[in-house]
Amino acid sequence: MLHWLRHYRRAMLPGDISAGVVVAMMMIPQGMAYALVAGLPPVVGIYASIVPPVLYALFGTSSTQSVGPMAIISLMTASTLAPLAAGGTPLYTTLAAQLALLSGLVLLACGLLRIGFIANFFSRPVMSGFTIGSSIVIALGQLPALLGARLPALHLPSALLGLGSLALLLAAKNWLAPLLRRLGMKPVVADIGAKLAPMVLVLGATALVPALGLEALGVHTTGKVPAGLPIFSIAASNEHWQALLQPALLIGFMVFLISMSGAQTLALKRAEKLHSNYELIGLGAANVGSALSGGFPVTGSISRSAVNFAAGANTQLASLITASLLALALVAPTAWLALLPLPTLAATIIVAVLGMLDTTTLRTAWRYDRADAAALVATAAGVLALGVEAGVVIGVALSMGALIWRASRPHIAVLGRIAGTEHFRNIERYSADTAAGLLLLRVDAQLFFGNVEAVNERIEDELATYPATRHLVLVLSAVNAIDTSALFALSELNAMLRARGVGLHFAEVKGPVMDRLKQSALLGELNGKLFLSTAMAWDALSRQD
Repeated sequence: MLHWLRHYRRAMLPGDISAGVVVAMMMIPQGMAYALVAGLPPVVGIYASIVPPVLYALFGTSSTQSVGPMAIISLMTASTLAPLAAGGTPLYTTLAAQLALLSGLVLLACGLLRIGFIANFFSRPVMSGFTIGSSIVIALGQLPALLGARLPALHLPSALLGLGSLALLLAAKNWLAPLLRRLGMKPVVADIGAKLAPMVLVLGATALVPALGLEALGVHTTGKVPAGLPIFSIAASNEHWQALLQPALLIGFMVFLISMSGAQTLALKRAEKLHSNYELIGLGAANVGSALSGGFPVTGSISRSAVNFAAGANTQLASLITASLLALALVAPTAWLALLPLPTLAATIIVAVLGMLDTTTLRTAWRYDRADAAALVATAAGVLALGVEAGVVIGVALSMGALIWRASRPHIAVLGRIAGTEHFRNIERYSADTAAGLLLLRVDAQLFFGNVEAVNERIEDELATYPATRHLVLVLSAVNAIDTSALFALSELNAMLRARGVGLHFAEVKGPVMDRLKQSALLGELNGKLFLSTAMAWDALSRQD
């Protein structure tokens, strides 16, 4: 806690101040927009951007992580709460805070118990599929606000403002930074300027509302934004705890994964080390703080964290400055926030989530591992067709199924000796010598209940291919563990080979595996010998009749 503060230097202050100001300017439109995605009043997005980064700064380990509302977590919040309460009602707002509280407690528990490794079951393809599906869902969900009506109808003034905002944001995203660089700005400054385009656009659109009388024309705005800081309280609905628990578990894991993916990338650029269990505690505290201040589940934002990094953030003080400026924005008169046009906010959301439609992982997985590619596509399709939670479950189930399928069919190689050396290689890949009556098989996986049957079948196939075999050597250099089922299988194999007059030998058994085998009767009953190396087994057995 506060390790960064004890080592703070004055030279770090300018970078932290500039980053804090820049991110605060981003957070106002982003926070309000993501609150709308979650089905909450816009001001709740600012509430969720004040206390969480302060608590993360106290407990987290990333110097550049920007914690607050984020599109995907907002969507998950909306999908969880929609069946329980009507959006915008006091109960809905209460349940959002309750969901943040439960998610925070889940993260805190995982951090304190040091079980953050559980999140590793969400593979990168599953995460990519989830992101793609969620981005499309969010973008489609913003079309009514963008156009001022549900398709096929549209409200012309709203549609003109929304589509115009969308076009300007896309143009700024693609061309503003290069243009600013050509005008003489430094690359970092140009990139930050391009990232602030949504804030500039929102301010301009807000100024147009009274100037053109857009409200009178039917353009919806955010409406009255209450001034003042959020009130700290614990709001909960006793009858909804059970319904929120399972979604809170899933949201907690997604918060951790999304945060770590962005923070780890930035940490590598500075040779910083992140501590996953402290990250869990920091994110858990942030979500508990969001709950106590009337917010909803929050996470580290990849895009905001990148801007925070680029703007010069040296420590978590940048996040504290951001939180302070947002608090001042609520203490100051907030009448201008009430005029933010919803079509423009919808455009900022659409551009933000479309930036997450990265197909690089899909293309790589399609070339490298079709099972992972299938999991990615299935996750995205599941999110689109069945909802957020179902999509993630489908993706994880497919990934785990592919893992189990691979583990149940381990690679087994017939080895031969490279002439003139003591190296042994797969005879299907190398020109290697074999010896009459000697069969060397290397098993490239741990032996456990899920694959012993496949291993036995392969051994039988190889013995049928080499009927003159008098000695079978299992090369166990790649075997890290042998469970009880595999132990019994090896004992049965030993007895079967003895009856056939074939010796069973082990070579290159790893120390931990040997320690376990010594606690069994297998070594004493072995119909053969133990060899330190495959070369020693070759020298001893290839000369025998």
